[in-house]
Amino acid sequence: MARRCELTGKAVMTGNNVSHANNKTRRRYLPNLNTVSLASESLNRSVKLRISMAALRTVDKVGGLDAYLLKARAEELSPNALKLKREVQKAVAAA
Repeated sequence: MARRCELTGKAVMTGNNVSHANNKTRRRYLPNLNTVSLASESLNRSVKLRISMAALRTVDKVGGLDAYLLKARAEELSPNALKLKREVQKAVAAA
């Protein structure tokens, strides 16, 4: 399982630990990922996604999963989220 947010594409970053003596050793900055169930109003079901907590706050701010997916760029979304976006677009168009 990749350490990448399914909605924003946020992934592992690298940098240095710098000691008081200015010794540098490599380190990894991991994103704060959690598996959450988000409700989709247009699909009338919940969806499990592994997303960062920053993405969860953005989803709440925008007004839900459907609104976020409709505004999101396809390059940022995972294949699973991209498939979900297409399903939401079809459901919105049919309604």
